[in-house]
Amino acid sequence: MISFFVALLILVVGYFVYGKVVVKSFGPDDRQTPALTKTDGVDFVPMRTWRVFLVQLLNIAGLGPIFGAVAGAMWGPQVFLWIALGSVFAGGVHDYLSGMISERNEGKSIAEISGIYLGGGMKIVMRIFSFILLIFVGTVFWTGPAGLLAKITNFNPVISGFGFWVIVIFIYYFIATIFPVDKIIGRIYPIFGAVLIIMAVGILGGIFFGGYYSKMPEISFTNVHPSQMAIWPFMFITVACGAISGFHSTQSPIMSRCIVSERDGRRVFYGAMIAEGVIALIWAAAGCVFYEATGGLAALGAALKTAGQGGVVYDISIGMLGVSGGILAMLGVIACPITSGDTAFRSARLTICDWFKIDQGKLTQRLLLAIPILMIGAILSQFDYQIIWRYFAWSNQTLATIVLWAGSVYLFKHSKSKLYAIMPAVPATFMTAVTVTYIFIAPEGFTLSPAIGYPVGIIAAAVCLFLFITLIVMKAKKS
Repeated sequence: MISFFVALLILVVGYFVYGKVVVKSFGPDDRQTPALTKTDGVDFVPMRTWRVFLVQLLNIAGLGPIFGAVAGAMWGPQVFLWIALGSVFAGGVHDYLSGMISERNEGKSIAEISGIYLGGGMKIVMRIFSFILLIFVGTVFWTGPAGLLAKITNFNPVISGFGFWVIVIFIYYFIATIFPVDKIIGRIYPIFGAVLIIMAVGILGGIFFGGYYSKMPEISFTNVHPSQMAIWPFMFITVACGAISGFHSTQSPIMSRCIVSERDGRRVFYGAMIAEGVIALIWAAAGCVFYEATGGLAALGAALKTAGQGGVVYDISIGMLGVSGGILAMLGVIACPITSGDTAFRSARLTICDWFKIDQGKLTQRLLLAIPILMIGAILSQFDYQIIWRYFAWSNQTLATIVLWAGSVYLFKHSKSKLYAIMPAVPATFMTAVTVTYIFIAPEGFTLSPAIGYPVGIIAAAVCLFLFITLIVMKAKKS
């Protein structure tokens, strides 16, 4: 368990130490936020800090830090380090900058922000890319909980079908997408937030009081994946959301329109990412130890293939906490994705309205955007969940990479010390290598040999870093 506690300590210390460095690089002040200057009662709504934090946490903590972390556990406790270090040095930086830069730019969506700092061409790319990702996210966080609800209600033939729960969730998504942010999301998310926290604490308690902690292996830096799937780059893509997630940058602007002080940014954006890292760490630990008695990581891999990620989460919850505790844990697992799926579709609506400058004050205008967006998600929900997840995971990390580069340019232009631009540039370079390598060698990509994919990924990262350095040198000469 030493590896687990080291990773947990990194997350906690990272929030209090590195989080302050990130805040210092941005330089929040006492200017009025868009929630106060652009209040419209729909999307720009002032909210209390604790409520904004819980909404942000549930926006970003969907199935990613749970399903992704459990799947990442197939590499053993090595995944702990990626979750901890990724959350502190990559995910937290990404989430804070995307939220605060949006706040400084009147609450604009991440596509518009990327265009401001990376150029008009990237704006078009990001508009399309982020919209597609949001639809993927909404679909993943639609079918996942529908399957789980169908599993735990199989005792009742009326409400046990997958199709029934797909329809129920569709109705909720429709309402949450068009209603003012403080009417649905702002009121029920704090309740779901409590369930989410209790669920994570429950699973952690199950690991210790159930005696599972004694089966926890320590980090060995060897590939223990049952199929010997390479750690690089597959583990870094599989743990989508648990360490860094581009989806978060589509959600942060929602809360940038609701915070009432820039000084709340660390608690809301950086803090929510660290909290999600803790959740991911707990579920990764549960995945590492729960199947130890029946074959270890090989049994986990077999369960993922046969029962899927939802089935594995169900088995862990019931197995560790019993029926009553397991149902509570499952409610948290169901609440997480649903409360990310609705804001994914909401963000898709906001992305389109920012793109085409469509005022969202009238209900009819929100309906004209929400209905076709949700219909696309309904169609995609009929496809194989695992395929949708894999494309979501790659596009998710790719979007995060682009946002980190935009954050680097922003800090170079606006921070008191130009050296602060290094903070997002380092993880941006790393994630560029990860995402490019993945798409070249993955089954859903070009399926090329690692002998080709690895060098291409490294070269792509080097080129991006070179272009960034060239850009800042040119700007320095001009100034």
